[in-house]
Amino acid sequence: MDEESSEGLHFQDDEFSSGLLRQLNVLRQNEILTDIIICTGDCEFPCHKNVLASSSPYFRAMFCNNFKESFQKKVDLKGVDSDTLHQILLYVYTGEVLISAGNVLYLMEAASMLQYTKLFEACSSYLQSQLTPNNCLNMIRLSEILNCETLNTKAKSMSLKCFPEVATSDDLKELCVQELINYLGDDDLCAEEEQVFETLMVWIQHDLQARRGYILDLFRKVRLQYVHPTFLFHFIANDPLIQMSPTCKGILESARRLMFSFNSASAPDIKPMWHAPRRYSHQEFLINVGGRKDNQQTTRDVLLHDQKTQQWISLAKLPLRLYKFSAVGLHSNIYVLGGMPVSSEKASANATVYIFSLKLNQWRTGEPMLVPRHSHKSLAYKNYIFSIGGLGENQEILNSMERYDSIYNMWEAMANMPVAVLHPAVAAKNQRIYLFGGEDIMQTPVRLIQVYHVYRNMWFRMETRMVKNVFAPAVVIGDQIMIIGGYTRRTIAYDTKTNKFVKCADMKDRRMHHGATVIKHKLYVTGGRCLTTDNMIEDLDSFECYDPDTDTWTSEGKLPHKLFDHGCVTLQCVPCTSNLP
Repeated sequence: MDEESSEGLHFQDDEFSSGLLRQLNVLRQNEILTDIIICTGDCEFPCHKNVLASSSPYFRAMFCNNFKESFQKKVDLKGVDSDTLHQILLYVYTGEVLISAGNVLYLMEAASMLQYTKLFEACSSYLQSQLTPNNCLNMIRLSEILNCETLNTKAKSMSLKCFPEVATSDDLKELCVQELINYLGDDDLCAEEEQVFETLMVWIQHDLQARRGYILDLFRKVRLQYVHPTFLFHFIANDPLIQMSPTCKGILESARRLMFSFNSASAPDIKPMWHAPRRYSHQEFLINVGGRKDNQQTTRDVLLHDQKTQQWISLAKLPLRLYKFSAVGLHSNIYVLGGMPVSSEKASANATVYIFSLKLNQWRTGEPMLVPRHSHKSLAYKNYIFSIGGLGENQEILNSMERYDSIYNMWEAMANMPVAVLHPAVAAKNQRIYLFGGEDIMQTPVRLIQVYHVYRNMWFRMETRMVKNVFAPAVVIGDQIMIIGGYTRRTIAYDTKTNKFVKCADMKDRRMHHGATVIKHKLYVTGGRCLTTDNMIEDLDSFECYDPDTDTWTSEGKLPHKLFDHGCVTLQCVPCTSNLP
């Protein structure tokens, strides 16, 4: 751009430098004014010292610091082949070079040695564009050899995010043991722990004689507290290599006692490694299941809330329209239990169990309950699901409770609750299941806390004036059980350690039939029905969050439609978005 000033015209020729470089290249090609010959192998390349010294700190040091090369007519350049040197000189004299799969590694090595930083990064960018799950482990090795941080960062990111594909690559089998240990132990590895175990076993089996001795070091990288109990009990525990290692067997025994026992005191010798945090790649998802939506139509919709985009994503629909079922999350699956099929001629309670896999985005039928139920309460604790009370096939109020063992896939009857109630708030903490309030068969609120001791299979009851809730959910946050609404705005917290109630900030509406769950120490409430100021019932599409640290409620937006009597659960799992619509 030319600029006029009081002193004159500032002229700038933008093409001058590129034209000068082209002319210098013509001079080089015709060996005019060249003053140095760069030799490699049996090839010689006449060049200009001033051009080389101006283009690279390597050549500047060679020709400008009284090294012997500065006095020589010929310089033998070690470590660079003639084809690569030819490409480098074209780059020096023209600023252009063609990077391809065939020459990128040679160019990168030469650019690193001769200190052509921009060419080095251009080669890195090319390799990054060629990254795949099948070659990213090899790229990590290459980046470490070449000390290329940008390639290393991107290759590592791909290897961690695309673990299922990387795990099947041939490159993984060729990792040394320390590389595999570092890889499988990374907090950012997007992997289910079952996959981690299967991968390390594939690596060992690739060279069994040489690698079997590494089983303990690798096994320690499997975070057993997040392994599905069935997989742990039936596959890991029975693996011959695990069985041959006394230390591995000891770790498994400690894990078994902690996972399969209600009494945490029965496993006091759990090693600190057991408390390794969940991998950062595991995410928590809020999911609404079924219920009644606009105009009280029973829906089969299953909706996942994406916290990043604040959007609701539709998942695979419930197999049939169900009303007054219960839903819980366990081992990254959703269990929908009982309820009344809307499509049947005579709506009555059933014992059917449907299981939803977020990973597969599919439903399947599970082992049915012992007793048909609807309007009941269910919750997950340890490796079990407890289904409590409700109404039976003949609309009789039930005081029975049954327990599903997710390891052995079976239901068993447990001790009956002292007082049969409908629609209590239910939560589990410290080996105890708490039933707060509810109503009797005459729809009279019950001011009662019923407590079931899981380990002893025994109930006891406590009368209290603090509870008067019906159709209210309960959740656990820390040591407190939060009871949210139930024909009231009130939110109260029951401290399980002190046996005291604490009043929390009220909700905006007198709410019932809503869903509630916890994500990252915050309470989320979805939908429900509310009583207006003139005692009319209004369906809600609200989505709200309660922060116990600040004792405040905030709006998180709206549901796709008004919704009540739905399941609201949190699933912890590795996301598999390819299966989501």
